[in-house]
Amino acid sequence: MVFKTCHSVPKETKEKLRLDKYLWSIRLFKTRTLAAAACDTGKVKQAGTAVKAAKNVSIGDEFEVKTEAKKWIIKVTGLLYNRVAYSEAIQYYIDLTPAEEIDHNQFQAASFYTGKRPSKVGRPTKKLRRELDEFLGDEEE
Repeated sequence: MVFKTCHSVPKETKEKLRLDKYLWSIRLFKTRTLAAAACDTGKVKQAGTAVKAAKNVSIGDEFEVKTEAKKWIIKVTGLLYNRVAYSEAIQYYIDLTPAEEIDHNQFQAASFYTGKRPSKVGRPTKKLRRELDEFLGDEEE
């Protein structure tokens, strides 16, 4: 007996796919609950209007999705019923996000954290303390 698993082949019983389940399966959201919450709060739009989590998804639909990380504009190219690996999931949508939006997000991420401690805030690191001791040690001797 051979079992085959196919994630995207719709059967007669699998003609409908909820939007929250689709967004979760293509890995835009970590959980289906987060995807449903984004729909409920108006962060998922179709043609400029907010859509509900229970909306049926069909091939060719375009959605504007705001996640914590970035703003996505996606076009549905296939229906995915189960969560799969990222490399497989990206085949079921086309990312139509403008290049300016992607560059803007990368710039924000790069400028937000510099890796250095803010000046005059908190205790100095061990390395800074050694540098201070070395600098002040020369004056005292």
